Amino acid sequence: MPDEIAVELTVNGRRREGRCEPRTLLVDFVRESLGLTGTHVGCEHGVCGACTVLVNGEAARSCLMLAVQARGAELVTVEGLGGDGAAHPLQKAFHEHHGLQCGFCTPGMLLTALDLLRANPDPTEAEIRQGLAAVLCRCTGYQGIVKAVEAAAAVLRRTP
Repeated sequence: MPDEIAVELTVNGRRREGRCEPRTLLVDFVRESLGLTGTHVGCEHGVCGACTVLVNGEAARSCLMLAVQARGAELVTVEGLGGDGAAHPLQKAFHEHHGLQCGFCTPGMLLTALDLLRANPDPTEAEIRQGLAAVLCRCTGYQGIVKAVEAAAAVLRRTP
């Protein structure tokens, strides 16, 4: 298609390229062109946070960003957490502290929590609640999520 453009970026540490129309949202590009379906499409208005990814190390709503705006960027999706088949401390803590139920918000919640913990490695409960307020969860009541982030923060502070 002549109106498609190339989008090159680094996704989860790996150089990736795809083609899309200039108006393609980053969430659609990641899911459809790159086949990384862990990033969820929720409200499509930037309200729910299910589509949150890290762009150059900062949490961003991929439903509010065009794929062309991410050209050359470093992108981390939920598939990029952990490594070598091992779960990331946040993923382990979500499992251990029952931080998920249906799982729809979980990718956005994990990446938002990671962004929070990189900026503030030792947050208070209130700071965690404030930091995660940008991602809506309709199932858990947030108790397990907050406990999971507290537990992961403790592990990450001990990890070199």
